Amino acid sequence: MYAEFVVLAGFAFLYSVVAGRMERSIISGPIVFMAFGFLIGPLAFSWVEVDVTNREFRMLADLTLALVLFIDAANADLSVHKASTLVPRRMLLFGLPGTIALGFVAGLVLFDSLGVYELAILATMLAATDAALGKAVITNKAVPSHVREGLNMESGLNDGLCVPVLFVFIALAEASGVETDSTMLALKLVAREIGIGLVVGLGITALGTWLITWCWKRNWITEIWLQIPVVMLAITCFALAQTLHGSGYIAAFVGGILFGFIARKDTHKLVMAAEGVGETLAMMTWIVFGAAVIGQSFEFFTWQVVLYAVLSLTIVRMLPMFVSLTGTGETTESKLFLGWFGPRGLASLVFAIIVLNTDLPGTKLMATVVVCTVFLSAIVHGVTANPMASALAAKVARTGSDAKQ
Repeated sequence: MYAEFVVLAGFAFLYSVVAGRMERSIISGPIVFMAFGFLIGPLAFSWVEVDVTNREFRMLADLTLALVLFIDAANADLSVHKASTLVPRRMLLFGLPGTIALGFVAGLVLFDSLGVYELAILATMLAATDAALGKAVITNKAVPSHVREGLNMESGLNDGLCVPVLFVFIALAEASGVETDSTMLALKLVAREIGIGLVVGLGITALGTWLITWCWKRNWITEIWLQIPVVMLAITCFALAQTLHGSGYIAAFVGGILFGFIARKDTHKLVMAAEGVGETLAMMTWIVFGAAVIGQSFEFFTWQVVLYAVLSLTIVRMLPMFVSLTGTGETTESKLFLGWFGPRGLASLVFAIIVLNTDLPGTKLMATVVVCTVFLSAIVHGVTANPMASALAAKVARTGSDAKQ
C-alpha cells in the first residue's frame, strides 16, 4: 500500500513543480496523467493495483466536474457575459440539439446493432463538453474574452442540459414497446432537472455566501479554514441537487456564477484553494482513467468505433456550432475555434457509467465509443489548445491592426 502511495505522491509532487511549464507546452496535463496511469497500471509496469468500481469512479469524476464547474463559473467575467450572451445562447439552443441530431445520424450509419433510442443516448453522452479539458483555452488570455467566456458558459451549462435529455432517452429505451406519453415524460423530466438544479444552486450559494461573509466580519474564520468553504459549497450544491433528482451540474455552475457575483473582488482569494483541490481531483481522475479504463478498452476499438469518435470530435460538433453562430458577427476563424474546442471528458465518462448500470443491450458498445472519444479528445484538444489559441489571437490582432489602418 505504501509503495503505491510513493508512486502517486511522487508523481503529483514532480508534476506540481513543473505544471506552469507544461501548461505552456503542447502536452496538456490530462495527456500526461493518462499516460502515467497507463504505465503504472496492470497492462504496463503494474506498479499500482487499480481496483476501482464504476460507482467509485463515477463519484470521483462527479466531484471533480462539480468543483471545476463551480470554480470556472465563479471566475467568469460577468461584464463580458452581460455584454454578449449571444454566442453561448446560440450554441446551447441550436448547436447542442444539432450536435445530438447529427451524432444520431452518424450512429445510424455506423452501428446497426444499436436501437433508435440507444443511438440517441450515445449522441447525447458525447454532446456534453468538458470544462476541465477546455480549461487551457478558457484561461488563456491570448484568446479574445468573448470567445473564452462563450466557451466557459457553454461548457458549464451543456453538461447540465444533457443530463435530463439523457435520462429521457434512457427511460424511453427501457420502456420501448410500452404505451406511454413520451412527450409529457420528456418535458416533465427536463423541467424538473433544470428547475431543481437552478433552485438548489442559487439557494445554497446565497445562504452559504451570506454565512461566510457574516462569520468573516466577526473574525470567526481563520486564514487556514478559509480554504475549505468554497470546496464544500460547490460539493453541497451538486450533491443536494442530485439527491433531489435535479441536475447537480447546473446547480454547481449557477452556484459558481452567483458566488462570483457576490464575492466580486474577493473571488480569486476565496477560490484559490478550491482550484488546487480541483486540479488534484482532475489529476487523480485521469490517472485512474488511464490505468483502469483505457488499457482494457483498446481491443474493442473497432474501425467503426474510431470513425464515430473522429466524426464526433469534428463534423458532428463543428458543423452544427458553425451554423448556429451564423449572424452573430463572429469571423469564420472564431466559429471554427468555438466548434473545435468542445472537448469530451468527465461528463461523458459519468454518463457512460450511468448507462452501464442499465439493462440496455448496447451498453458495452456505447461505453466503448465514449471511452475512445474521450481518449482521442484528451490528446487532440490538449495538443492543439495553445497553438490554436495563439493563432486566433494573432489573427484578431492583425484584423484589428488592418482596421485601424
